[in-house]
Amino acid sequence: MAAVNLQKIFNKDFNEALVHQVASDYMSNQRSGTKAQKNRSAVSGGGAKPRPQKGSGRARAGTTRSPIWRSGGVTFAASPKKYNKKINKKMYKNALNCILSELLRNKRLICADDFNVDEPKTKKILEKLSKLKIKNSLLIVHEEKVNVFLAGRNLKDIEIVSPLGINPHNLMKYENVIIDSKVIDKIEGMIA
Repeated sequence: MAAVNLQKIFNKDFNEALVHQVASDYMSNQRSGTKAQKNRSAVSGGGAKPRPQKGSGRARAGTTRSPIWRSGGVTFAASPKKYNKKINKKMYKNALNCILSELLRNKRLICADDFNVDEPKTKKILEKLSKLKIKNSLLIVHEEKVNVFLAGRNLKDIEIVSPLGINPHNLMKYENVIIDSKVIDKIEGMIA
C-alpha cells in the first residue's frame, strides 16, 4: 500500500545538473564566511614614525605595523565574505523530488507504518531499526513524536528530522531514507 503511494508521488526523472546545482548552492549557504585577519590599518598602534627618515643608516619606516615588521598587519588579510546563493523555490522542490524519486528507484527509500517508540530509550529505537535491517539512515518522522527524537539523538549514522528538516544534503548523505507513513502527505505538499 505504502509503496504504491510513494511511486505516485516520487516519479520524477533524475536531473543530475539540477540536483548538483541545488545541492552545491545549499552547501554554500551553510558557510558562515566569518574568517578574518587584521591588515596594517586594523592592527592597533603604529601611529608615530618609528625613527627619523635619514641619518640612522637603516631602512626607511613610516609605521611599526607594516607587514614586514614583527606584530604588524597581515599582507593580504582575509575578510568576512558572504557565500549565499539564491535557490529558486521551484528548483529546490524539483531537486528534492528528483532525489526522493531516485532513492525510491534504487530501493533506498523505505516507508514505515507509524514509526514510533513508547519511551525515549535508545535501545527501543535500535530494536525497531534492526527489524528493518538498517544501520546508516535518515529518519523522517512527525515533529510530535518526541520520544523518537530523544531516543535516536545519540545514535551514530542515524539522523532524525521532521519533514521541514529535510534538505538535499541530508537526503543524499545517508544510505537509506526511512519515511514515517504519517508524514507522506506533508512531504508531498512540500515538493508539489
